[in-house]
Amino acid sequence: MKRIRYIFTAGFLFVLFSCQNNTASVQQSYTSGYEQILVDESFAPIIEDQEYLFESTYADAKLDLVMKSENELLNLFLSDSIQVAVLSRLLTPEETKHFEGRNIKIRINRFAIDGIALITKNPSKDSTVLVEDIIKVLKGAGSAIQSLVFDNANSSTVRYFKELAGVKELPVEGVYALKSNAEVIRYVHENPGSIGVVGVNWMVQPPTDLEKIVEGLKILGVKNLDGQAGSDAFYKPTQNDIALGLYPLTRSLYIINCEGGAGLGTGFASFIAGERGQRVVLKSGLLPDSIPSREINIVN
Repeated sequence: MKRIRYIFTAGFLFVLFSCQNNTASVQQSYTSGYEQILVDESFAPIIEDQEYLFESTYADAKLDLVMKSENELLNLFLSDSIQVAVLSRLLTPEETKHFEGRNIKIRINRFAIDGIALITKNPSKDSTVLVEDIIKVLKGAGSAIQSLVFDNANSSTVRYFKELAGVKELPVEGVYALKSNAEVIRYVHENPGSIGVVGVNWMVQPPTDLEKIVEGLKILGVKNLDGQAGSDAFYKPTQNDIALGLYPLTRSLYIINCEGGAGLGTGFASFIAGERGQRVVLKSGLLPDSIPSREINIVN
């Protein structure tokens, strides 16, 4: 599902602000009211699609997506300023205690598995990359990789690759962190030979202003370390390779709800985990947590 862009007129803005002012009078429930939701910027496109469909289905529901890097997101989440977050990891024991100490029940829904895509400009002689070389460049050792470009120094993607390489800091040379996935896509397009790191959804469903740029990029095949799944060949972050456990660079996506009671965040989490939400995940290029069923009518 393509995200829809609106052209705002003065009249439409007046109506919009009037509607927002009336949200306080709408009863808070699973399908109505107002809710802010923290979203990891690295997989923003899929959550924007879910938001659009949810609000289209429930006219009295208004979601406000707050896009942040993982570290910024967690700071807000643990300050209790926003009670619902979409993350690519579970809470740590210390983070869990923060909520349990206040008698808040934590509700967790895994809704998708994301493939982290490695991209480069097309045409390029390179079409594949080894996990071994990724680890080498992250450790500051010699590698076949010229430069590796991340979205944000505080992002979940950087954390993922630090854990992969077993390092606490990025090296001074050969690895760069920008500010967003959009900047990574533009940088790779303008700097042949560089390899960008983005969530696969940014390649499958790019924002309108990046569509032409994405057409000039390609996703690299990745081969895992010897002895691990996906070490026999080069695999891409397709739904099939992710489902079979062959693509090496994957992460689960969760919506974590600490509202402490019934609210719109709970309704949105249930929607994403339900059949309609899982169909949106399927169309986005990510792997749904539960594959939606298909009914085929056979007519004699």
